[in-house]
Amino acid sequence: MTAKRKYNVTVVGATGNVGMKVLQILEERGFPVNSIAAIASERSRGKLLSFGNENVPVQMLKEVDFSSVDLAIFCAGGGVSRQYAESVAKTGCVVLDKTSHFRMNPRIPLIIPEINGDVLRNGSPLGIIATPNCVAAPLAMTLKALGDVSPIKRAVVSTYQSVSGAGRRAIDELYSQSKCLVGAGSVKTDVFPKQIAFNVIPLVGDLCSSGVSDEEDKIAGEIRKILMADIKVAVTCVRVPVFIGHAMSVYCELSAPFAERDVYRAFENFDGILVVDRRDESGVFATPIDILGEDAVYVSRVRSDPLVQSGLIYWVVADNLRKGAALNSVQIAEHMISLDPTLNIFKRQKN
Repeated sequence: MTAKRKYNVTVVGATGNVGMKVLQILEERGFPVNSIAAIASERSRGKLLSFGNENVPVQMLKEVDFSSVDLAIFCAGGGVSRQYAESVAKTGCVVLDKTSHFRMNPRIPLIIPEINGDVLRNGSPLGIIATPNCVAAPLAMTLKALGDVSPIKRAVVSTYQSVSGAGRRAIDELYSQSKCLVGAGSVKTDVFPKQIAFNVIPLVGDLCSSGVSDEEDKIAGEIRKILMADIKVAVTCVRVPVFIGHAMSVYCELSAPFAERDVYRAFENFDGILVVDRRDESGVFATPIDILGEDAVYVSRVRSDPLVQSGLIYWVVADNLRKGAALNSVQIAEHMISLDPTLNIFKRQKN
């Protein structure tokens, strides 16, 4: 992107999976950075991270004067956002929060630029803008596209979520367990409640008394907030032994019968969605390994429900560290700049 003005940017949680991806995408997309600061925990203090031609030293959050920072991107977990994000916003720094802490706050916009970027024309009264769950983001895009065909009555979703969504320790656990099993060693579990290598775990997040996990509940709630529609959404979240890339099987019941050609057209015309679907050729569908490092949300296996006239089934895959997380944050920042290069309308309103 091109811009005359440049910005002081801070990434909180810069050494984590998403934080490092944010730094990479800021550089890839030519975001107009004047200065970059990287924040992480005490154990990473002093570590050098690469950004362009710079080596950026990792700092502690308390060492940064946020009154001189234009934009802070929080990727460090809900606890850090809960403790620090509002105080950072009070300094006049605009906060983009990747965690779940603020997503359902009615005073804080929850944004996917391709869907509801125009909401930001009204600014953000608390100086904080939230970004959605890494499953909710690609799912919402496909549901928004389908809404142009016919209003959606309900969606039933089964996810296949990679271990990277649980952090770097989860990646290490899958790697070490796989290595041990191939070498006939003993398997240790730490991050996940059961062995993840060569296995699937039908629980992501904490289980509530209702039998729904908090991850499943978050996805359903976020979809309704982003789309501003009372869509009935039921989700089953499953952790699978894949390093990067979330997938999902989606069943939708539309309000009226539809033509499949109109569904394909709706997906193909939606910014950020790519359709990879050939029934006459084997293997023409997207899998997590195919979309690694890609920005788009991939849709495959589109078909009508043979049992319900207005039912539709399709498959979705996206790189959860990119569109599901870091890329969406950077796209929001780019959209903010396009609306107000000074960022003033996004700063916390003074009471």
